Amino acid sequence: MRTAVISGGAGGLGRALSAGLRAGGWRVALLDLEVAGLEETGNQLPLACDLTDAASLAAAMARLAEWSGNCVDLAVYNAGITQIGAFAESDAASHRRVFEINYFAAVEMARALLAPVRAAGGTHLAISSVAGFSPLYHRTAYAASKHALEGFFGSLRSEERTHGVHVAIAAPSFVATNIGNDQRQADGIARPGSAGDGMDYMTPDQAAAEILRGLARRRPFIPVGRVARLSWRLNRLSPRLFQRLMERSISGH
Repeated sequence: MRTAVISGGAGGLGRALSAGLRAGGWRVALLDLEVAGLEETGNQLPLACDLTDAASLAAAMARLAEWSGNCVDLAVYNAGITQIGAFAESDAASHRRVFEINYFAAVEMARALLAPVRAAGGTHLAISSVAGFSPLYHRTAYAASKHALEGFFGSLRSEERTHGVHVAIAAPSFVATNIGNDQRQADGIARPGSAGDGMDYMTPDQAAAEILRGLARRRPFIPVGRVARLSWRLNRLSPRLFQRLMERSISGH
């Protein structure tokens, strides 16, 4: 039985990916800060973990190694937060917080999983965003963290290929995982998938299905959803036009 581990596993997209994988015969470990709503079964292992805390991550990885035999076929880096608001109204601490969760937590998780994924000849899958390859209004820290994530995993791909490891990046557009439940803080930090200014929202199940299809086809980059596919093409052809259209759609300007 193949083994996957998903960070942000208690969220909407994490759960949808887990359901899709388990339906295909996988067993899945789900990492998240709170896993109380997740049931431990023969093919699902919830692991409470603060990915930004080294001791918590080490403990979760030790338990995962016992459960998986230290062999991981798929590592999904899905944990993340967003920050909504103007850069002029933000502070350095909140910007760093976005990077700690969206970027550095994924990097340290990947460091811990290098050997298990190599042992399986498996796959690292980073869940990025349209904001990972393009600008996004009122999302300076979020877009920067996702650009960094894509730069890291895109570069890791070349290093891990010699070990028989595949590295993929999925870039969804707006996935409606927390609409009406953003729990936004004073510094603009909010739950992912909670933005009210998005467009053409996808359900977590729709996004997960596209991501898993892309994985099955061994695609290195997976734009997820109609908006993501159009954005990817347009931003490559004409970044200036893309920026104008994005500003008009998101900011109303």
